Amino acid sequence: MSVNWAEPTGSVEVVLVKGGRTKIRYAAGLLSDDGTRIAVRAPWAGDAVRDFGFVRFEAGDVFTEYYWRDRWYAVKEVRDATGALKGWYCDITRPATLSGGELVVEDLDLDLWRSADGTDVRRLDEDEFEESGLAERDPAAAAAAVSALDALEALAGVEGGLESLLE
Repeated sequence: MSVNWAEPTGSVEVVLVKGGRTKIRYAAGLLSDDGTRIAVRAPWAGDAVRDFGFVRFEAGDVFTEYYWRDRWYAVKEVRDATGALKGWYCDITRPATLSGGELVVEDLDLDLWRSADGTDVRRLDEDEFEESGLAERDPAAAAAAVSALDALEALAGVEGGLESLLE
């Protein structure tokens, strides 16, 4: 297991919003909240296997998720049922809010994947981001989203880069 395998201190409900609607809602164990970064752990919340071709998310997978109140992304460490690291899935989001036991995050369509061995770093869903119309509706948010993706991609290309965000 990783050094990130602390025991939960409480629970929250993660609410992922996309396009103004709740995309998914799931229970997670609260690992820490330092006022800026919130860490939670949850099992794979999907109803079925999600096969991206480069990674599969499936029953038994565990996500240790890191959200920031002042950053435009979330970083999710993904492990299989045996504890073996699969990699990191990063969502580009508006800064997270935690209120009344709900951790609310607005997904802005852009994503990044980094495999456990670091050989596969890929930007995802840029077409969805373009089609979302965010650049026209909220140019400042769109620019912040692209900047966040660029920063995460740069970190993902450096050994220990993403991990440094999680310490």
